[in-house]
Amino acid sequence: MIIRCDNCSVSLQLDESKVPSGNFTVRCPKCQNLLRVQKDASGRGLSTVEQLASSKPASAVPDGAREFAEKEAELQINSALRSLMTALQSEKSTIENEGDDEEKPRRILLCLGAKLDETAKTLSAAGYKVYVAQTPAQANERLREGKTEMLIFSPDFAPELGGAAVIQQKANAMYSSERRRLFLISLEDKGTTMSAHDAFLRNLNLIVNENDISQLPLILSRSITDYNDLYNYFNKASGLQPI
Repeated sequence: MIIRCDNCSVSLQLDESKVPSGNFTVRCPKCQNLLRVQKDASGRGLSTVEQLASSKPASAVPDGAREFAEKEAELQINSALRSLMTALQSEKSTIENEGDDEEKPRRILLCLGAKLDETAKTLSAAGYKVYVAQTPAQANERLREGKTEMLIFSPDFAPELGGAAVIQQKANAMYSSERRRLFLISLEDKGTTMSAHDAFLRNLNLIVNENDISQLPLILSRSITDYNDLYNYFNKASGLQPI
């Protein structure tokens, strides 16, 4: 049996005679990522990456798509005008994009269960480009693009595939440079909204209680602003755009 790590893409050859009869996990020898291997009705192994190969990236919800496109186009026009004015005034060709992070339309990936529709509608109405993943594989494929830096997941996401555990595991296995570029939010029925201590202990950026979904855009705006302020000088020194 051959599987591939969904984190570092290394191929692993497993001895069929030593493979357990049921579903199992195996650790990648290169990056130490845990891979959940599943089997179909014939007993053939289906790794997370094999599911990924047959899955499309998490799709975008139609709500708010027009508002997002208009906001993105407006940002590009304003950025170009600002760059032109800066170049004319300073007689320099360097492009300046100061302030774009506050106007930038945001993409967000939802890996949720029962609260999916409510959360998607709330964020779409606030101008977010919302993507919805049905499986961890779809979520991983969407994140590979590098354009979606915010992810909200819940304990009831794809429970038959260990969805929440897979998302948390992937975040824990990331290098620090990768982890800084993913703003990870857990939506919970018992969590305390914006509890920095609880979020830190669980390698999250933010915890939001389900009762606060109606205020989610405000919560995210404040949290993202604080996060970008924290890494402001680091991002500038590294040539990175804020989330």
